Amino acid sequence: MSVPFSVSYLSSCHLWLLVVLALVQLCLSGQKSDDVLCMDGERQALIRFKHDLIDEADRLASWVGEKSDCCRWAGIVCDNITGHVQEIRLRGLDGHCDSISIYDGSYKAVKEGLKQKLGGHLNPSLLELKQLKYLDLSCNDFKHIQIPSFIGSFRNLRYLNLSESNFGGMFPPKIGNISELRVLSLADLGGIRIMEMKWLSNLRQLHHLDMSLIDLSKAIDWFQVINTLPSLVELHLSICRLPNMHPHVSRLNVTSLTVLDLLGNDFGETFPKWIFSITSLVSLHLGDCRFNNPLPSSIYSFRNLTSLETLYAYGNHFMNSSSLLEGLSSNLKVLDIGYCGISSLGPHSLRNLTSLLSLDMSGNQLTNQIPNLLGNFCKLRDINLAFSNFGNVGLTYLLKSLFSCKSPSLESLDMYSSGLSGPIPNSIIRLSSLKMLVLTGNRLNGSIPDSVGKLSSLKLLDLSGNRLNGNIPDSISRLSLLETLDLSYNQLGGSLPYSLGQLSKLIDLYFSHNLLTGVVTEAHLAKLVSLRFLDGSGNNLTLKLQVANWIPPFQLQGMYLNSWHLGPQFPLWLQSQRDLIRLDISNSHISSPMPRDSFWRSFPDLTYLNMSGNHLRGTLKLGFLGTFDVLDLSFNEFTGELSTISNGSLNLVSLDLSYNSFEGSLHHLLCFSGVQETHVLFLAYNHFSGLIPECWEKWPNLQVLSLENNNLSGEIPKTLGYVHELQLLNLHGNKISGRLPSSLMNLSKLEILQLGKNELVGSIPTWIGTKLTFLKILNLRSNHLDGNIPHELCYLSHTHILNLAQNNLSGNIPRCFYNFSFLSGKETYTYPALTIYFEQDGFSSSGLARVTASDTLVMKGQEYTYTSFLGLVTFLDLSSNNFYGQIPNELTALTELKSLNLSRNKLTGRIPEKIGDMKALESLDFSMNKLSGELPMSLSRLNFLSSFNVSYNKLTGRVPTGTQLQSFNESGFTGNKLCGAPLSDRCVPVEVPNLTIGDQKEDGGTEWGLIISIVLGLVTGFWIIVAPLIVSTSWRIAYFSLVSKLIDI
Repeated sequence: MSVPFSVSYLSSCHLWLLVVLALVQLCLSGQKSDDVLCMDGERQALIRFKHDLIDEADRLASWVGEKSDCCRWAGIVCDNITGHVQEIRLRGLDGHCDSISIYDGSYKAVKEGLKQKLGGHLNPSLLELKQLKYLDLSCNDFKHIQIPSFIGSFRNLRYLNLSESNFGGMFPPKIGNISELRVLSLADLGGIRIMEMKWLSNLRQLHHLDMSLIDLSKAIDWFQVINTLPSLVELHLSICRLPNMHPHVSRLNVTSLTVLDLLGNDFGETFPKWIFSITSLVSLHLGDCRFNNPLPSSIYSFRNLTSLETLYAYGNHFMNSSSLLEGLSSNLKVLDIGYCGISSLGPHSLRNLTSLLSLDMSGNQLTNQIPNLLGNFCKLRDINLAFSNFGNVGLTYLLKSLFSCKSPSLESLDMYSSGLSGPIPNSIIRLSSLKMLVLTGNRLNGSIPDSVGKLSSLKLLDLSGNRLNGNIPDSISRLSLLETLDLSYNQLGGSLPYSLGQLSKLIDLYFSHNLLTGVVTEAHLAKLVSLRFLDGSGNNLTLKLQVANWIPPFQLQGMYLNSWHLGPQFPLWLQSQRDLIRLDISNSHISSPMPRDSFWRSFPDLTYLNMSGNHLRGTLKLGFLGTFDVLDLSFNEFTGELSTISNGSLNLVSLDLSYNSFEGSLHHLLCFSGVQETHVLFLAYNHFSGLIPECWEKWPNLQVLSLENNNLSGEIPKTLGYVHELQLLNLHGNKISGRLPSSLMNLSKLEILQLGKNELVGSIPTWIGTKLTFLKILNLRSNHLDGNIPHELCYLSHTHILNLAQNNLSGNIPRCFYNFSFLSGKETYTYPALTIYFEQDGFSSSGLARVTASDTLVMKGQEYTYTSFLGLVTFLDLSSNNFYGQIPNELTALTELKSLNLSRNKLTGRIPEKIGDMKALESLDFSMNKLSGELPMSLSRLNFLSSFNVSYNKLTGRVPTGTQLQSFNESGFTGNKLCGAPLSDRCVPVEVPNLTIGDQKEDGGTEWGLIISIVLGLVTGFWIIVAPLIVSTSWRIAYFSLVSKLIDI
């Protein structure tokens, strides 16, 4: 018994000893791990690497010290045992490369975010990191430097991510030497183009490849190379301009591929067969590839892709096939077939997709078929049917199919501009899981139901652009999670409900352009602590504060309160809104002096300020304009001279000071250095005087310049020819003299040139037609120009408006005016306004701002200013000159012309017979010429004519009968020899006998010429026979002898 016991006892001791030794070893190794310092050489290599980087945000602040542990530095990961650096993670912005947007945070936050991006150069000292396996430099900004070729020497590298870091130059093919690479991400590198991809074939172990947004249009070997990567699991080649999709290849050798992303490559019409051979696919992205040809055979379908869970196929018309849709896998969870030209669905299309979570069929031409199908998808969380053009389908009908599911799980419903009509039904409450509801741009009417307030999960509610009326319901206050509410562009009335002020999580509040009235107080805004954007413009609301020193509970970035009653005193509470980026308080009834510069320094991020249409008064100091991009102070009561601006203090992209009473010289404003970025300058309708300064070389980016209606004199500055970007130049209504300088021929982008009502002399230069070929408006009215109209002016094919009236021009009207493509209908322009677009980051979602042009024209005898509809005005005015000769028949080819004025000239001849072909004419004035002949019958076809004047010519005959001519005043015909309605002279008719129906023309008219000829013939013949018998005796004897013989016979 004792021996076994001792053996057992010893065994237990040995076992315990081993456990203790293991624990000691573990503790020692743990202690060692904590104390491990990185390799000294690798530390020095990293310090040299840091030295060549630009780090404005000091992200690498921990990279210091000769003896510090580099394994603890930011972005560095070491091996726990050896201490070698294995990973460098220096991704900018935490990998959210697209988050730099002025709409995601304050302007200050955007600027700080940009600082988070590293720049500079990549030092080859990194080659000393022999064990480096992971290198991530994505989302930085290296200013188009070339990717260093030494990166190809990292033999142990498994992960390389250089995406969205703004590299440039030639791509180093040595990257292909990293044979151990598993992940390679080169997406959106910047200006890099890759000419061939043979280097990629060495990366046989590559699992993940992303080359999206790289120009591969010259890489004709891309498909062959991809086919040599057997381990590939994910392939992202979106928007790469790939040259050929190899549609006739039947199979791909990469059998492990689960993700294929080919978004935005225009491959042509034919869908590639080999995609159907990749049975391992889980996610397939073919959006906007423009595969439009139908599949040739039913054997090519999605039936083999049984693992497919995500399919993005929008913008491909080959999907317009019921059989193809029927073959989709029942495992599909995400389906996007928007804009695929689908007009109808077969009885079994999509019915098998019972696992579907997200469906996007936006932009198709379906009517009521989609609503019938929605009841099959009870797991759906997201539905996008925007731009579906459902016609008269009511929202109630669409929702019924969703309610066929016992418990609808829908979280997002987007029906933007889908032609829905009718009211919003109370039954919408059954969609209790909704987080996003977008019904923008439909024809919904009636009031907003109280039941909307029971959609307690809603975070976004957009009902804008409908015909909703009634009051905003108080029940909206119960949407405690709501972050965005848009009720703008409806017909909502009544007062603003206090309940809106209870939405503490609301970030964006829009209720502009409704019929709201009444008073708004602090209580309406009491708990909007999260509010960042407020747009209540276009309502007749009055802000009345109960507290004199009110400080709002929010910090707004955008505030639009135009057309409110904020005055008469300037709203000083605005000073508390220090995060403001955009502020519009135009037309808000403010009558007070402009706040001092110190007030505006409270807004360090303010870039857009519109205070136009108020009664702001006093002088204006421009020193506060430091951060502004857009400033509009037009239609106010400012006076005095503009102050001198110190160099570099004006960063404005657009400045509008028009319609004030500024005076003095423009030299201080125009001739300082610091306006390089200004695109738009409006100084019209003031009292500026003196010469226009010769310093326009300082304004290289100017696109719009308006100095209209001031007291400026002297000649047009020659340096205006240096402003090569100019698209609109308006000097109308000044005292400018001299000739048009030839330097203006350099303004090749000019679309609008308005120099009317000045004192210009000389002839119209030929270069206007040969160099300024984009001109849409040429207005030289009321000057002292002489000579002929140069035939080169006919090269202005885009012209909408040509106004040369009230000059001393002479000669014939050119016959070549039919070359005006727009006026003759060969070219169309569908937008009502003439708009100049200019770059303005952060001003609009597209990064573009716009200026709408205007022009003052004399039409129908009165002067009108056109703005909103100027793009639809077609106008030719040559009146009050000395033109002679005939009106060219070629003018009648201008079938889209709406106003033609040739009055007060010396024109002769007849009015062209085909003038009735100008069917768009609304105003026609040929008065005070020497025109002769009758009015053409074709005038009766001008059905849109509302103003007509041919007075004081030499016209004769009857006024043609038509639907319009008889409605005009008699004064438009006086001074001629015309008759017929509407004139009192009714044209006396020639009396003739009544004729039977058989004697009438087939059209019911009377052949007066034939009747008169017969009568005259009878009379003439009678006297030819009778007259000789009376005069001659011998003739009478002979005649009666002949008669006697005939009787005897």
